[in-house]
Amino acid sequence: MTRFSAMSLFAKALGAHKTWPELWPDASPKPAYDAIIVGGGGHGLGAAYYLAKKYGITNVAVIEKGWLGGGNTGRNTTIVRSNYLYDESAHLYDHAVKLWDGLSQELNFNVMYSKRGVMMLAHNVYDLQSFQRHIHANRLNGVDNEWLTPEEAKEYCPPLSIDPGARYPVLGAALQRRGGTARHDSVAWGYARAAAALGVDIIQNCAVTGIRRGVDGAIEGVETTRGYIASKKVGVSAAGNSSVIMKMAGLDFPLESYPLQALVSEPVKPVFPCVVMSNTVHAYISQSDKGELVIGAGTDQYVSYSQRGALHIVEHTVAAICEIFPLFRRMRMLRNWGGIVDVTPDRSPILGKTPVPGLYVNCGWGTGGFKATPGAGDLLAYTMAKDEPHQINAPFNLDRFRNGRLIDEAAAAAVAH
Repeated sequence: MTRFSAMSLFAKALGAHKTWPELWPDASPKPAYDAIIVGGGGHGLGAAYYLAKKYGITNVAVIEKGWLGGGNTGRNTTIVRSNYLYDESAHLYDHAVKLWDGLSQELNFNVMYSKRGVMMLAHNVYDLQSFQRHIHANRLNGVDNEWLTPEEAKEYCPPLSIDPGARYPVLGAALQRRGGTARHDSVAWGYARAAAALGVDIIQNCAVTGIRRGVDGAIEGVETTRGYIASKKVGVSAAGNSSVIMKMAGLDFPLESYPLQALVSEPVKPVFPCVVMSNTVHAYISQSDKGELVIGAGTDQYVSYSQRGALHIVEHTVAAICEIFPLFRRMRMLRNWGGIVDVTPDRSPILGKTPVPGLYVNCGWGTGGFKATPGAGDLLAYTMAKDEPHQINAPFNLDRFRNGRLIDEAAAAAVAH
């Protein structure tokens, strides 16, 4: 069964509402909505769900140019964690982790959140000092994090090599036990089903081609490949393409788009108990419920909208994984893929209002988008419903690039993914 046919069957399974492309068979004028969400990934669908569930705004349309979860939601390595250095980031990501914890029950859909722990390896003195700084900062913000000796790290993750003569010797590790993984496409499907059941219209294969503003400059609606849709509130949550959509409204955003690569191995029996990350060599690894080793790399060093990256990035990552985990040297790669990530100058997201009345944005997550999914959706919904940011996402506004109050996770260690 192809992905397209599988998604079509899932669409029919939602059943309760006039969703999907069949909603509008022609290009006639479309009805007005109280809110429009551009982007049918986890963040956008989550925002639509919380708008309906928390604020009673059910006359909502989610517009997706492809199929649900076909962008970065379906092109990531499923890691969930909140051990970020700065106060603003720790509060933002921990808000998401707390929502992850009960999300399957909330949506009545198994998102397969597994609190197996995220361990970050220290390979040199700088790593050691930086991670211990992270641990102290996290604890001050009520975020769990602890230091492990090399022997304790080996006990927690037996495949790990702690050979002192290795190219990347392990001097210790920082462990967030609440961290782990979740099933990426299940998150999108769970939010889609729950939102549709509350009255949200979900329209696939409907790309935004323009944003219409009134004489006062406020949002009036969006032009799409299926016709014009009216709404006074538009939230943009389109990973990799947010800057393009913002230009339709006359706004230039401080974003660059980069390819981000990952790969999986052939499936094997359960052998890897947690998530392990190495910021020094920019590689990280976990094992999926299907048995594949899921391995992630860093962003390519050039801007591109291509969902394919440079081969040397994957080669470097695999070499590092084989050095740290010699057990896996004979494993075969099954497939690799790439996503497109929006990156801001400080590597922190933009989540809030824009200078255009009625236009809201959720973008610039870089490599941290998946782990923030429920929190980002919840906070975007709050901002759209109240027309003001929540105190958690208030620092992540556009003004910080003008007044210099950056949240510079780009300069903080261990925040690559």
